[in-house]
Amino acid sequence: MTVESTAARTSRRSASTKSTAGKRTTAKKPPGTEPELVQLLTPEGKRVKNAVYDGYVAAITPDELRGLYRDMVLTRRFDAEATALQRQGELGLWASLLGQEAAQIGSGRALRDDDYVFPTYREHGVAWCRGVDPTNLLGMFRGVNNGGWDPNGNNFHLYTIVIGAQTLHATGYAMGVAKDGADSAVIAYFGDGASSQGDVAESFTFSAVYNAPVVFFCQNNQWAISEPTERQTRVPLYQRAQGYGFPGVRVDGNDVLACLAVTQWALERARRGEGPTLVEAYTYRMGAHTTSDDPTKYRADEERQAWEAKDPILRLRAYLESSNHADDGFFAELETESEALGRRVREAVRAMPDPDRFAIFENVYADGHALVDEERAQFAAYQASFADEEGGK
Repeated sequence: MTVESTAARTSRRSASTKSTAGKRTTAKKPPGTEPELVQLLTPEGKRVKNAVYDGYVAAITPDELRGLYRDMVLTRRFDAEATALQRQGELGLWASLLGQEAAQIGSGRALRDDDYVFPTYREHGVAWCRGVDPTNLLGMFRGVNNGGWDPNGNNFHLYTIVIGAQTLHATGYAMGVAKDGADSAVIAYFGDGASSQGDVAESFTFSAVYNAPVVFFCQNNQWAISEPTERQTRVPLYQRAQGYGFPGVRVDGNDVLACLAVTQWALERARRGEGPTLVEAYTYRMGAHTTSDDPTKYRADEERQAWEAKDPILRLRAYLESSNHADDGFFAELETESEALGRRVREAVRAMPDPDRFAIFENVYADGHALVDEERAQFAAYQASFADEEGGK
């Protein structure tokens, strides 16, 4: 399968609010300031050792490695189909995970069935790992349902649109798990932008004080829409955990093996009653924040190109090929499966009904409201005007 980025091709973000119009530059980091992080697989696909985390992937089999690769490829294909469907008018919006497949698949495959997941709205790869049918994810973005799956059926909560709120939900759930005496763990996903939210700070406080069995998994994809990480924090995000009294770890978010190992370590800490952990998966959002965003207005093309060289899927493929863990037949079969998934997704979305345009007025108030009734009538008249225009032609 050919793996390509759909990120923007041109332009640079402004380095200062006083920059001359049209002259965009990228903030340059001093040489040698690349972050230290846990890495088990280099961007070239070379296996490297780590005394702390090697043990978590030491027994991984070639079949399991191929499974991780399959997960990432199919997740990316689903994501690409969803983006295309939105462009074709079939979805109202889509939040792409392009470039973040290793962080999501690695952490998702570290979970046990009895662990509970609280996602944002971009965790399509984690949903895949939890057995949620990918077509169910699209109903919400089409406007025909509020999620489309039973959270308790897969221990995977509905997508959370309010930025950072799910970390509070996860903390409360984890406190309940501890009181019940269960040995399962909870994981909350959020982004670098959400790390600045008060809800996240409260979650850190309560989880630390109550020693809650929760893993905070931050996908630092460098950009909170158009706001770079360096505009939000003076220290690496994982170091924030120190102030709350629990460990933080930064992992190469484009290394699926490292993400798997670090998440397993953090989950085991939680299950042993050792409290929360903050995992910062240092990765990159190759595409737009959502399909309503244009990253060419704030992001440099050179930056995207540098991160494409660290592509998580190409990285694992290089390792599989160099280790003779996968042959041409495997990749050809996966390409066929990928095409079939794409067709299934397209057909499923196009078979979905159009959203009920008047559903927005339902359940606003328990007993109804005169103003809502007035707004509904105005909207009905507006909709009817289009039918009148068509009838007059």
